[in-house]
Amino acid sequence: MKHNVNTSWVGKMKFDSEVSGHHIILDAAEEVGGENAGPRPKELMLSALAGCTGMDVVSILKKMKVELDAFDIKIEADLTEEHPKVYSKMHIIYQFKGKDLDMEKLQKAIRLSQENYCGVSAMYRKAMEVSYEIIVND
Repeated sequence: MKHNVNTSWVGKMKFDSEVSGHHIILDAAEEVGGENAGPRPKELMLSALAGCTGMDVVSILKKMKVELDAFDIKIEADLTEEHPKVYSKMHIIYQFKGKDLDMEKLQKAIRLSQENYCGVSAMYRKAMEVSYEIIVND
């Protein structure tokens, strides 16, 4: 199986990337010649991680019959100062809201995502430390 993405230069620092039939505009900040018309490519790596593990966790919790009122994922990433600037580590913050949420089930769902299912996380762990924490609000 292969994944294909087609990305076209639109002008200045802007690119239109077609992913699974959807268009994502990528752009740079104004101070480096862009128009700030879309996200930066490196930050989309964080979004890919959040989406990948989030979909896993929601699917697993649904099978466990855990009902959520809200679920947010925040990714914090440390960027090196020298070029090429790369992420040196990532930290995932899973934030859940709901009544009587079972912490053991939340932990199991996240562990399964991180250790068995999320390919994005698996790729990133080959290059850097990936850690996580769980926050539950009533």
